[in-house]
Amino acid sequence: MTAISSRMVDTTSERVGRIAGGLLALLMAFVVMASTSQAFAHAALIKTDPADGAVLDQAPTQFSLTFSEPVSPLVMTLVKPDGTPVTLTSFRLTDQTLEIDNPQALKSGTHVLSWRVISADGHPVGGSLLFSVGAPSEPPAVSEAVDWPSRSAIWIGKVFLYIGLFLGVGGAFALAWLAGDGRAGQRFVTVAILCGLVAAPLSLGFQGLDALGAPLSHLGQPVIWRTALGTSFGWTVLIALISLGLGLLSLAGPRVLARPFALAGLAGVGVALAASGHASAAEPQWLTRPMVFVHGMGIAFWAGALVPLGLALKRQTADAVAFLRRFSLAILPVVAMLAAAGIVLAVIQVQTPSALVGTAYGRLLLVKLALLVFLFTLAAVNRWKLTASAEAGSTEVQRRLTRSIGVEMLIVLAIFGVAAGWRFTPPPRALAIAAAQPVSVHIHALEAMADLSITPGHTGPVAASMIIMTGDFGPLDAREVTLVLSKPDSGIEPMKRAATKPGDGSWRVDNLVIPVPGRWTVRIDILVSDFKMVKIEAPVDIRP
Repeated sequence: MTAISSRMVDTTSERVGRIAGGLLALLMAFVVMASTSQAFAHAALIKTDPADGAVLDQAPTQFSLTFSEPVSPLVMTLVKPDGTPVTLTSFRLTDQTLEIDNPQALKSGTHVLSWRVISADGHPVGGSLLFSVGAPSEPPAVSEAVDWPSRSAIWIGKVFLYIGLFLGVGGAFALAWLAGDGRAGQRFVTVAILCGLVAAPLSLGFQGLDALGAPLSHLGQPVIWRTALGTSFGWTVLIALISLGLGLLSLAGPRVLARPFALAGLAGVGVALAASGHASAAEPQWLTRPMVFVHGMGIAFWAGALVPLGLALKRQTADAVAFLRRFSLAILPVVAMLAAAGIVLAVIQVQTPSALVGTAYGRLLLVKLALLVFLFTLAAVNRWKLTASAEAGSTEVQRRLTRSIGVEMLIVLAIFGVAAGWRFTPPPRALAIAAAQPVSVHIHALEAMADLSITPGHTGPVAASMIIMTGDFGPLDAREVTLVLSKPDSGIEPMKRAATKPGDGSWRVDNLVIPVPGRWTVRIDILVSDFKMVKIEAPVDIRP
């Protein structure tokens, strides 16, 4: 009889091991598929044709937008001078350049090309450029108002998804691995997981609305969901649903499967967070994705155990002290890894101390850090002042510890709210990449043309590079080239700089300083021969 029982236990253990291994392998396969494409920061528009503000003799047959990274086009709209919008549906993506066909016979006046693309980090980026055919006119009105209902829905969806993943799946892990036979808090954990199961698909729909700039009333349209599934956030939602399902199975399934299901669910939390978002899209990928994975699992372990542990202590269940002891032993290395991963990600995202106060992302990080200091202080008091007495059976200390855990829970919820706000704030890292991009302009005249790039495209020290050609795109062997920059509305008279030819076919101007942002007039003086000078000019926008 004993031998039979032993064989049954061994068989069950092998089966559980195979199930756990299979679940973990499945989750790792998802994270590999979700990260096969190269990830970048927020895309930045670095060149347009026609140039923003250009006045053209005739309507262009196509438009081109060049970004700092590959993007996925979403919505392209041409707004005519009378305010009539025309959706442009014929476009091609070549490397980092989006070429858009213009089927319209445009009349004279100022037009607006409005574009919306999605970055590799899963977040939409939009903008517009103005150009005129013939004589400029009053630009058509293009609404740039924030859709607060949609933005609020996105934020709420994120918060409830965090509740499902961290408090639900994390709570299921705590019940399976730390609580012993205790079931205190199981109802709360179940409700949290159900909240996540509802919030995950809704968050996907909200992602589609945000990507297309559509109102909440369009949530039921198939194109919204197809667009959302095509972003990296689609992987996050898919993996999150699997993780939530595993957490629920660990609560409702056979007891022998609770631990492997809960462990796989906890791993799924880290994988889901690493599949998309600002932090996971940062370089170097070999560092940031594992750090997001560790950070997500650490939060789920800590936050998920709070409610079951607090309720076990409050009810003074038989396993409460053992639960507290196991949690106290495990939490120190978990918090150490959580803090280390958070510091690494913060340094990569923020980069400079000034960005902490100079950007919305940095200010949200400061709020989160303040909450974390309070949380860590409270947790340290609980760990070093109250835990020993509570483990010894002091009911008064256990009640104090329960109240303190309740306060920790409120702080954790506040942190969820702050973290959800990062969805709308590109990190300083992405802003720095965008700021370092050049501004480019194509200047075309009958006798000569030039492609001019100013790097970086903001105020301060810059370098200019020019490729000079004839008006029909042929080679032009200029004797001298002079770059002239002026901004009369700021009282800045023409700054003339002679260009050099380093040997790569282009002309360069180094050690140039642009003092103020705004629209500058750039002129290129091309000495074709001893008796002929060609001058071409165009506006160029310099960023702050």
